[in-house]
Amino acid sequence: MENQPSSVPPPMSGSTPLSDSDARMWAMLTHLSALPGSFFVIGAVVAPIVIWQIQKDKSAYVDYHGKEAVNFQITMAIAFAVSFLLMFVLVGIFLIWVVGIVWLVLTIIAAVKANNGEYYRYPLTIRFIR
Repeated sequence: MENQPSSVPPPMSGSTPLSDSDARMWAMLTHLSALPGSFFVIGAVVAPIVIWQIQKDKSAYVDYHGKEAVNFQITMAIAFAVSFLLMFVLVGIFLIWVVGIVWLVLTIIAAVKANNGEYYRYPLTIRFIR
């Protein structure tokens, strides 16, 4: 695991910078935006992408958390799809519940860490966006 600074880094050039508290709020919202979108698997991925794309140039901190949230939501969408397919051999019935609980718990943990100004890296996540 990489050593990340505990403070929020300065904004990227070419945009209006966010205050420290605003950067933490937007970083938290990139994670939490997946919750209402969870009724549709694609919605859980789209909402973090939209927030990340709008705010990423205003803060390197939001950019970091946006990438983490998007990577995690894509990974969880794949895990849900695999679990759904495995329901035909009955293993998926249990697996889909496990994936759902892991998704909910880790999303909330990431949101709390982001709001506290900490860098959080989701475990077992495929890094599609670097």
